[in-house]
Amino acid sequence: MTDEQLDLLEFNGHIQQVRRAVAVGQSQEAADQLRAALALWRGPVMSGGGGPVVEAAGAVLEERRLGAAEQLFELRLSLGESGELIGDLRTLIAQHPLRESLRGHLILALYRSGRQAEALAEYAKVRELLVEELGIDPSAQLTKLYEDILRASPELAGPAARPVSVAAPPAPPSAEAAAPDARRSEQAGLGSSRFPTLASLHGAPCTLPPGIPDFTGRERELAEVLDACRQDAGEGPRVVAIDGMGGCGKTSLAVRTAYQLAEEYPDGQLYADLRGFTPGEKPQRPAATLSGLLRTLGVAADSIPDDEAGLIGLWRATLTGRRLLLLFDNALDAGQVLPLLPSSTECLVLVTSRARLLDLDGADWISLGVMEPQESRAMLADILGDGRVTREPEAAAELAELCGHLPLALRLAVARLRNRPRWTVRYLVERLEDETRRLDELSAGERSVAATLSLSYKALEPELQGAFCLLGLHPGAEVDVYSAAALLETGVRDAEDMLEDLLDMHLLVQNDPGRYAFHDLVRTYALSLGEGRSGREAREADGRLLGYYTAATEAACTLLFPSRRSLQVDAPATAYALPPMRREDRTLEWFDRESAGVQTLLARGGHEDSPQLVFALARNASFHLNLRGRFAEFEVVCRAGLIATRSIGDPLLICQTLNNLGVACWKLGRLNEAVEAAEEALDWARKAGGPDDETVALGLLGIAHYALGNLARSYDYTTQAVGELKGGDRTKLPQQQAEDLNNVGTVCLALGQYDQALDAARQAIDLCRAFRFPEQEALAWTTLALAYCGNGAFEEAESSLSRALNTGSSCPDEVLVLICAVSSDLCDRRGDTRRSQKQEAMALQLLNSTISPQRRSRVDNVLALKHNRNGRYEEALRLHERAFTCAEGMGYRVEMAHALDGMAVAAGHLELPDAAGYRERADMLFEAMGVPPEGRRTP
Repeated sequence: MTDEQLDLLEFNGHIQQVRRAVAVGQSQEAADQLRAALALWRGPVMSGGGGPVVEAAGAVLEERRLGAAEQLFELRLSLGESGELIGDLRTLIAQHPLRESLRGHLILALYRSGRQAEALAEYAKVRELLVEELGIDPSAQLTKLYEDILRASPELAGPAARPVSVAAPPAPPSAEAAAPDARRSEQAGLGSSRFPTLASLHGAPCTLPPGIPDFTGRERELAEVLDACRQDAGEGPRVVAIDGMGGCGKTSLAVRTAYQLAEEYPDGQLYADLRGFTPGEKPQRPAATLSGLLRTLGVAADSIPDDEAGLIGLWRATLTGRRLLLLFDNALDAGQVLPLLPSSTECLVLVTSRARLLDLDGADWISLGVMEPQESRAMLADILGDGRVTREPEAAAELAELCGHLPLALRLAVARLRNRPRWTVRYLVERLEDETRRLDELSAGERSVAATLSLSYKALEPELQGAFCLLGLHPGAEVDVYSAAALLETGVRDAEDMLEDLLDMHLLVQNDPGRYAFHDLVRTYALSLGEGRSGREAREADGRLLGYYTAATEAACTLLFPSRRSLQVDAPATAYALPPMRREDRTLEWFDRESAGVQTLLARGGHEDSPQLVFALARNASFHLNLRGRFAEFEVVCRAGLIATRSIGDPLLICQTLNNLGVACWKLGRLNEAVEAAEEALDWARKAGGPDDETVALGLLGIAHYALGNLARSYDYTTQAVGELKGGDRTKLPQQQAEDLNNVGTVCLALGQYDQALDAARQAIDLCRAFRFPEQEALAWTTLALAYCGNGAFEEAESSLSRALNTGSSCPDEVLVLICAVSSDLCDRRGDTRRSQKQEAMALQLLNSTISPQRRSRVDNVLALKHNRNGRYEEALRLHERAFTCAEGMGYRVEMAHALDGMAVAAGHLELPDAAGYRERADMLFEAMGVPPEGRRTP
């Protein structure tokens, strides 16, 4: 028996032990057995052996090794490990880059280690690799993991981590009395919660306040602070400062840290509240703080100087050679702290402040944000009781969200529930959903979120107080320096300085450079302050934003949509600086970021004095939303613009807005509403003598009636639209001309008029080439290919589709998905099965929620054709049924007819009783639409 065989027997034995351990829930034993099994591996199995049989056997064994490694990582994750797995996982992934389970373990380990950005980047990396190498998306499991991370799902929280390896403070005399608190803290993964209170350690003074027995979460931040405290101090004392917004738990974390480090500073642990943000009190002067600290250290009162310089000298001399931990809590500014710093390198200074005290040279700053969702849940369970949280898990998650995952707000919410035992968590959630009352609800006794935030606000200069209130009116989730400058009526750099000052005070947060955001409760507080301002001030601020966003979106649309018609709108120009709009990609990113704020600004109204600006902004927004396939939002802004144009009374502006509204309704599949909007637009255009707008309305009516199955009317409208421009200036509305020609081709295909379709498509191609409209050109090549198919000229059709694919490769999914579907069908007709399957896979991959329902139903019908042709009737029936359901929901009779026609074929071969009914309904629809038999040959 060979060594390899002996090792294999031992490996198998360990794997059997693993199965037994897992079966009885002994995860640690299972992990140990897997480590032993994997330790037997010394390199590739049967390396150097030859022949396919040996290679196959080696591959099988290698798969078993990988399976064992994956199971070990999974067990270690379940045992609370995370960061220590990352290096080993990366090494194994480098050898097996397409192994999705390994990627999943790495992503989860990164996320649990507090490296969310790296976890998301890892998903993007594997997705790109899978698409490039295999042409597939990540598995459903990996995709769900990615989505859960984006939602910060509590399900991703690992088990309690092992206690941090630091010296624990000695237990108080009554250990039994403290046991329940200790158990709760140990369950949170933070070691013992038993603290001495105002006592002394080894005879040294300790004036630290008592720690919170139910301190929960903050494992990552605690480890970060402890690590910073243990770094080499250099030539001065070690200074570690914790900053964060009011109520985020800075003091609790600092006290927790101080107790963890207490034994490392045997000469004492001193605490001083500097009262920088204490209700009704002035900040503590350094002289008063030093005097109290010296008395604590045993210095006689008559030996303590009266002047500050003398106090500082005595303080530093007293601390020479001593190892003390000093906690200076609630500092207002660096001026309070600098005189308190010892000269001894043996001392550690912890500072907490709402502001980042940049003048504390050499300090390590650690910013404390809100809690992670899983930490919020743990806090609720620990304080309120796990039973109540378990009974209402969704309500508990919503409660944490409404509290903004702010520890103070969570504790106050729990206090309300504990004082109202009949209240359910859901009941409190419903009360908190009223934003106007939320801050009132988050109070208990003298403590409240509003009072805490008020201290930060009152510490601001008057100019910053005004800016803070105005910024609460900003409609976006984030604020950039340009919109802030418009809102605050100041220059960009001055606006940035104010935003940075508010950031330093933790009244704003910053996720990306140059972009600022409110915590939800802080925004609510800012709005509550703004209620005291005059309505005129708020309207003027809103008006400035309206002017700014109109000008900014106009500049963006000029770059992104150069062929759109320019309009002379009688509206005042904004005097404020605009962000640079030089690169298309960055301009589109800007539009994406600002879109939600623009829509909120339009939706909240109050702009009756500026209807021109509302119309212009709504028009600009509609171009972007249409491009992004966000059709429901597209319709909403069109309706806002329509209200404004009716107020203005300009018939051509009304006409254009109605045309845009018709396009939105068409893309949402609301075909009758599209017809109504286009008919009214046509009426306004003819009354006002607007031939360009008349052409747009005719084209929209043509394509809407096509979908509704009114093919004769559709043909009339589309040919009228083309006729309006025929013989005229080709530079006039060239993109509209191209769209109308493509619509003519589509209608002619449905009517079986293939030669006319060929002619329309060729004209569209010439126009698109002259003016560089790649999307319309790609669609025209597709129409040409379908017309060739109708005439049986498959070689010419294939050549046309090749041109369509080349032209449409960089086009939106809405265009590319149809090209791929038609290409799949044609390749199948030509006998190129492999390419046909590849094109079908690509079409299905592109068939996402941004694709219009009209396109989805058409693509499904096209893809189903080849399955019927090749005897795959179940798949054909499934796709045709899906197409029919989608088409029927919007009354898209053309695709309903094609779907029923295909369903009849598939059901007939499958000998299903519905086949005759499908055939009868398809024939009735085709006949009612006037489609001849030859019109049914192509989709």
